[in-house]
Amino acid sequence: MQHKRLVLDANILIRAVLGKRVRQLIADSSQDVAFYVAEANYDEAEHYLAELAPARGITEAVWQAALESLMNAVQLVGQSELTLMEQEARARIALRDDRDWPAVAAALLLACPVWTEDQDFFGAGVATWTTATVEIYLKAP
Repeated sequence: MQHKRLVLDANILIRAVLGKRVRQLIADSSQDVAFYVAEANYDEAEHYLAELAPARGITEAVWQAALESLMNAVQLVGQSELTLMEQEARARIALRDDRDWPAVAAALLLACPVWTEDQDFFGAGVATWTTATVEIYLKAP
């Protein structure tokens, strides 16, 4: 039963597709944690994966399949749902990086933290976890 929620930033999706640790953390926790990603962050991850994967010798078919598989454990939060929190999210993140508002909006909407490696989220009024510390959250009762 999933009793915890966690919003994934685009950089976490990218790490999950290109690496092993993040993908394994998500897989190991998916029974207990509901993972979400804002539609804009999913699109951002796809954009960057198209650039980063070939440089690592990963074909488009392989990274697309990995992303699709990952999305079996991650729920997409549509743009229309996020408009309810857009104004507040933009106000909170504007001084750091206004492009990060979708993840902040999703966290506000779902009342949960964001898993990110982006320091722009710090001070936005939503809890954040990095990959180095997220296991504490994932394993907590």
